[in-house]
Amino acid sequence: MSTNIQKTSIQHEKIQKLADRLENLYSEMVSIRRHLHQYPELSHQEVETPKYIAEYYRTLGLEVRTGVGGRGVVAKFNGAHAQKTIAFRADFDALPIQDQKDVAYKSTIPGVMHACGHDGHTAALMVFAKSLVENPEQVNNNVVFIHQFGEEEYPGGAQAMIADGCLEGVDAVYGCHLQSTMPSGTMYYKEGFIQAAVDTFVITVNGKGGHGAIPQETIDPIVTASHIVTALQSVVSRNTNPLKQLVISVGSINSGQANNVIPTTAVMTGTIRSYEPEIRALATERLTTIANQVAKAFGAEADTAIEKGYDALWNHSEETQLAKRAMEGILGAEAVIETPSVMPGEDFCYYTQHRPGSFIFAGAQLAEDDRVYPHHHARFNFDETAMLHTAKSFAAILFEYELVK
Repeated sequence: MSTNIQKTSIQHEKIQKLADRLENLYSEMVSIRRHLHQYPELSHQEVETPKYIAEYYRTLGLEVRTGVGGRGVVAKFNGAHAQKTIAFRADFDALPIQDQKDVAYKSTIPGVMHACGHDGHTAALMVFAKSLVENPEQVNNNVVFIHQFGEEEYPGGAQAMIADGCLEGVDAVYGCHLQSTMPSGTMYYKEGFIQAAVDTFVITVNGKGGHGAIPQETIDPIVTASHIVTALQSVVSRNTNPLKQLVISVGSINSGQANNVIPTTAVMTGTIRSYEPEIRALATERLTTIANQVAKAFGAEADTAIEKGYDALWNHSEETQLAKRAMEGILGAEAVIETPSVMPGEDFCYYTQHRPGSFIFAGAQLAEDDRVYPHHHARFNFDETAMLHTAKSFAAILFEYELVK
């Protein structure tokens, strides 16, 4: 038997042993997830959640840093013969949504719930760590467990945690997001851009108010705003290469209170989603120009404010292909699928700006169609076995690095 075949065989045995242990720990994973689901905390307001996570790692005997970047938790496992250090990240903040699910573990905090799967990310990573601690002789490389706060609300916790050293000594970094509308039992990868940059805008149209029966004596901000909305659609259809992806959506228009009064102002808000920096810059420039010039044509003025949010998330090629091979090895090639890019944002983007890495998806769709809801929905839930697939994928990725060192 050749050396490479021997190494591969040994790695397969290691992965299978860890996968079997993760199967045995699945009930603990579910218990942790459901505890977190019952006691969610909003972005940048997390207090008890990081305490809970840190205490778990302390009981495992790992070195733990708390308050990383503000509210983050970082734990480290030291491998027996480490040549590389691989980091895995999970987020733990919740959303300002009233939980409307009829389950025993629904949120106990009024108006706050885990509606994006962050409780599952956290539970999967914690129990993955436990499986390593219980099998230290199987693990050669170092592993860093990054538990991040504030992902849902810009500025997220990633940049602050990176500035505070969470990636110090790390060679590669990985993360995973549960997806409630992707079939359970599947894992997804994507080289290059996988999630979009997120910018928000506010356009304030200043006109001249007056009586609704005498419009000729006014400068109507509502009519002006309506034309701005229509004109903005041309940025995608006429200013952007059709092979490039861009979304500009107006989400709200607020103006006036009475049916017979033309108001003085109208305020529009919306979002810009893009991948490539030049498209992002183009959208910003064209949106501002269109708002100003359309308003001017109606005799009004437009003040435009654009706030840059998360950058687009880029997956490195080698790290993504390594993850693909690893996941195929543990779950089977038929369960590992290339995903198209998606438009929601994710501050994991900053980790891969500092270290090679990749962000993957775990299919988590519930079997019953009438229980499948998208992320950020008041009835959001997911198939909890996706946490097990996530942890197994992390284990496979970790051991794959022993073959390429």
